[in-house]
Amino acid sequence: MSERLSAHDLIDLVLDEGSWSSWDTPPSRDGVSEEYAAELAAAAEKSGVDESVLTGEAQMHGRRIAVLVGEFGFLAGSIGRAAADRIVAGIERATREGLPLVAAPVSGGTRMQEGTPAFVQMVRISAAVAAHRTAGLPYLVYLRHPTTGGVMASWGSLGHVTVAEPGALVGFLGPRVYEALYERPFPEGVQTSENLYARGIIDAVLPPEEIKEILDRALSILMAAREGVAPVADPGQEDVPDVDTWDCVTRSRRPDRPGVRRLLRYAASDVVPLNGTGQGERDPGLLIALARFGEAPCVFLGQDRRGQTTDHPMGPEALREARRGMRLASELGLPLVTVIDTQGAALSADAENGGLAGEIARSLADLVTLDAPTLCLMLGEGNGGGALALLPADRVVAAQHAWLSPLPPEGASAIVHRDLDHAAEMARAQQVRAIDLHRLGVVDRIVTEHPDAADEPEDFCRRVGAVLEHELTALLASGPGSAEDRARRYA
Repeated sequence: MSERLSAHDLIDLVLDEGSWSSWDTPPSRDGVSEEYAAELAAAAEKSGVDESVLTGEAQMHGRRIAVLVGEFGFLAGSIGRAAADRIVAGIERATREGLPLVAAPVSGGTRMQEGTPAFVQMVRISAAVAAHRTAGLPYLVYLRHPTTGGVMASWGSLGHVTVAEPGALVGFLGPRVYEALYERPFPEGVQTSENLYARGIIDAVLPPEEIKEILDRALSILMAAREGVAPVADPGQEDVPDVDTWDCVTRSRRPDRPGVRRLLRYAASDVVPLNGTGQGERDPGLLIALARFGEAPCVFLGQDRRGQTTDHPMGPEALREARRGMRLASELGLPLVTVIDTQGAALSADAENGGLAGEIARSLADLVTLDAPTLCLMLGEGNGGGALALLPADRVVAAQHAWLSPLPPEGASAIVHRDLDHAAEMARAQQVRAIDLHRLGVVDRIVTEHPDAADEPEDFCRRVGAVLEHELTALLASGPGSAEDRARRYA
């Protein structure tokens, strides 16, 4: 761990020079005992601040933001009633003034000198953050060393995007308390930034000197204009050759076919990767990010062919991660882009125990009813319910050799013919191709391949990106469709 930065050190490091303006007033000390008053005075003298949290506004890369910063030097950053009053007032002011809010907690949790009256402030703080989020305003969190107890269990864990300091102690129960209660040390390596990232609880681990860039990039997407975005010219629809169905299937399975990572690399103007569900799960088969195509912002959910293997096919965790992205899109009023490219969801005891069928159903229901514009891209393979779970959208775009079927064609052959030899025949009969789905009204437009995306990955991805940018700007103008409209295309 590097030396802990004070609140003012962090302000000077991250915010534009000279832009900090405090919102704080002197805290009330009414009813405080002489002994506690002496502790507070000593803490103020030691730390150079009058409470464990500072609130205010500043500029970051010229953008006005609201800020909450913890100060560990003031009674270990603990939260009493006066600190909670300050936090709630700061959050509510940010909400009234329509400002994105950046929080940098560092704390041992509730102030023990005040006990339960301080402990219950978690409710007020959480309610204020929830109201800020409900207003469609971004809330970004940087967890510092240490962040534990009631702070971690309230305003430390409610960010749209959450980043943590390397090597930081982050968790609920402080290890010293655990050891005192249970007479054994807390297991090592659990309450660390790196472990929370590995578990899909936080989005990144970055040192303080690097957070300004990621916060600014995230806000550039989250605060991008939703209205008045200039329309983008339609890139046009090329004639789509009538390629044989089985040829489409085999081309989509080429290991060198571009997936979501190359699509973002070549086609997106900005990308901020996110990580996991935020609730202790992550799946390498799904990529979640904030992104922009041209000037059009979106939440991006892509099935990642690189992360899906025979040993680790896409599981229910991936769909729970996708549903986090759906909630973000709804809350922030951003368009949602989903990308289908999967060999199929896991067929295993773990997947059944993890509620795979229910996650497919909930993903379908969430997408059909989502109160944000939605755009689906069929990029490659589209096997089974795991693919269907990301299909419902206001607009559906498909790569020429993309396809969608209830089972892999080999599985359909096994059911109908009791062998694998009729896979190509089954694929043709089931109308799985993008061109078939376009004829049926499931797909709105097709992006051609010249003659195969794997042979021209960069050009193909840029063509797809141009279509996504056009479609997203149109969706920003039109707004989200109704559940009835989204379901009608399948009638």
